[in-house]
Amino acid sequence: MDSASQFGKGPLIELCGLSLAFGQRQLLTDANACFGAGLLVALLGRNGSGKSTLLRAMAGLNRHYTGRILAGGNNLQRLHAAEQARMMSFVGTGRARVERFTCYDLVALGRAPYTNWIGSLGDSDRRAVDSALDAVGMQDYARRQLDSLSDGECQRVMIARALAQDTPMILLDEPTSFLDIPNRYGLVRLLASLAHERGKCVIYSTHELDIALELSDSIMLIDPPRLLCGAPADMRPAISSAFGL
Repeated sequence: MDSASQFGKGPLIELCGLSLAFGQRQLLTDANACFGAGLLVALLGRNGSGKSTLLRAMAGLNRHYTGRILAGGNNLQRLHAAEQARMMSFVGTGRARVERFTCYDLVALGRAPYTNWIGSLGDSDRRAVDSALDAVGMQDYARRQLDSLSDGECQRVMIARALAQDTPMILLDEPTSFLDIPNRYGLVRLLASLAHERGKCVIYSTHELDIALELSDSIMLIDPPRLLCGAPADMRPAISSAFGL
């Protein structure tokens, strides 16, 4: 289904005639898609197809495109930083390994859009941090230092930080990188539960085709210069063609 739309409980993120390039290479031309609350969406594509470039554009971190990206019906490029921070959270590929920085400290950064000018946490902020750590199964690690965590544990804390930010959308770039197979499945199941139980729109890029097809509600496939979207079962032929399977 070329430039298709998939709706959850209501549109949260929309791509409208989006054209996107990386240097001189055209990645997408006139792409359209729409995703709503309660959906886990996997973003697929071959290496170099533009997954990270698109995801960063959707997160408001890359504005070198034509067309529009709407977040909650608002043009993303016209949102102030504070408005955007309340609309979407982004988990990149970096691993937080700050010396003497605890898990609680990192997750508390997610409350920045809601705290006062000196960043003091109120009772509601502390409850949000505790709830986020509990949601990802890391409550017992709150006082552990980040540099003592495994990759899987660190990634869960990064997701907790995004949860503490309390946004309707969570975007993640390659969250299963560097994890073993059981932890990859476990992490994507966690993302699915956040989408389904908390009504989030969760979009994540991945190379794990089998996991994406099994656990995601919808698939976005970059097959330059096209963006193809649809239900996992419907997308299998397009994925096979794009990856030469």
